Amino acid sequence: MQPKIAQKAPYPVEVVAGQSYYWCACGQSKKQPFCDGSHQGSSFTPTKFEATETKTVYFCGCKQSKNGVLCDGSHNAL
Repeated sequence: MQPKIAQKAPYPVEVVAGQSYYWCACGQSKKQPFCDGSHQGSSFTPTKFEATETKTVYFCGCKQSKNGVLCDGSHNAL
């Protein structure tokens, strides 16, 4: 089963050092790029991201990144 493409661009998010974030892997969440439990009943599970510093990171929106939860530009090939 393939994840739904939530959007063909990354989500810029200001993360806070020491906080955990749960990235939506299925693409169904209404709270993109984060999990809202929409994956329930599927083989998908959210992916934990732990911020090591406070900064803006770019979470993958197309769900195709080879760089885990962070955008690697894969959306450019869609």
